[in-house]
Amino acid sequence: MDVELIRLTKRYGGTAAVDGIDLKIRSGDYCCLLGPSGCGKTTTLRMIGGHETVTSGDVVIGPRAVGDAAPSERGTAMMFQSYALFPHLNCRDNVAFSLKMRGIGKAERRTKAMAMLDLVQMSHLAERLPAQLSGGQQQRVALARALVTGPKVLLLDEPLSALDPFLRVRMRTELKRIQKELGLTFIHVTHSQEEAMALSDLAVVMNGGRIEQAGTPRDVFERPASAFVAKFIGGHNIIALPGEAPIAVRADRMRLGAQAGAAARPARIVSVEYQGSTVHVGLEADGMSEAGPLTAILDDDAFAANPVALGETVPLGWDAEAAHRLSA
Repeated sequence: MDVELIRLTKRYGGTAAVDGIDLKIRSGDYCCLLGPSGCGKTTTLRMIGGHETVTSGDVVIGPRAVGDAAPSERGTAMMFQSYALFPHLNCRDNVAFSLKMRGIGKAERRTKAMAMLDLVQMSHLAERLPAQLSGGQQQRVALARALVTGPKVLLLDEPLSALDPFLRVRMRTELKRIQKELGLTFIHVTHSQEEAMALSDLAVVMNGGRIEQAGTPRDVFERPASAFVAKFIGGHNIIALPGEAPIAVRADRMRLGAQAGAAARPARIVSVEYQGSTVHVGLEADGMSEAGPLTAILDDDAFAANPVALGETVPLGWDAEAAHRLSA
C-alpha cells in the first residue's frame, strides 16, 4: 500500500522535530529512514503509525488520509526496538495476543500464530518463553507478532540495533525475504548506512527534521545531493579546492602514484590500514579538504604491487568522471 507524507510537521513547543517533509513510498517498497540521532526519523515513523500526533500536514496510507486515525485503523503494525514481548507468555501466545484482543477464537488465532512463526522459522520453539530465547529469536517472534494482524504497512524502529554484528547481517536477509514474500510496504528506521544500503528500495537521508535526499541506495551513494549526505553515507572524500564548488569523490576512485593523472597534487600518507581485500590509505593534501585526512581505498593486489608507507609523499588524483559536484 502506498504511503505519502504531505508537508508533515511535528513541533515540540518552538522546536520542529520534523519540518514540513514530503515523501511518497510506493506499495511494496522497502523504505529506510536514516540519519543521525535527533534527525526526526523515529518521530516520522511514529506519526505514520499514529503513535505521535501530527502538528500539521498529513499522512496518507492507500486512498485515505489517516492523520487523525487511531493506530488500529491505519492498516499498519509497529515492531518496536525493545521487542516488548510478554515474559509470561510463550512464543505462540505472544504472537496470538493481538488476535485475542480482537475477539478471534482460540483455534483460529493459534493457527494464524503458528503460520507466522513458521514464516520466521520459529515454529519449533513455539512453547518457549521469551527468557529462553536468544536476542535474534526474540526479534523473530516480535516480527511474527507484528505481522499476524495482516498489516499493509509494517513500521520497524531500529529492529536490528540490539543484535550482534553476525546476527544483524543474518536478520537483514530474513527481513528482506519476508518483505518480498508478503509484498508489504516496510518502513524501517535505522542509523546504520550499511543496513539502509543493504535493505532499501528507497533510502531517505534525514538531517535536522528535513529530508536531505531520497532515492535508490545506488543513486544516494553515487550522487549524494550535499556534503552532509556524502559524509553520512560514507565512502566519499569531500574536496573543496580554492575558488571552486565542493565535490565528492568515492574513496575507491582515488588514484595514487603513476595512476594519479596530470592534475595530481602531492599528498602525505598519514595512515595505512589493511582490510583484507582492500587497503585504506589516509592522506593529507594542502588546500584539498577541511574535514581532515582524505582516504584512498586500494585493491589489495594493486597495493601489494606498488606499496606506500607512512610519511611518504605521493601524487594524488582522480578521474574527472569520478567527481560529483555538491550543492551548498
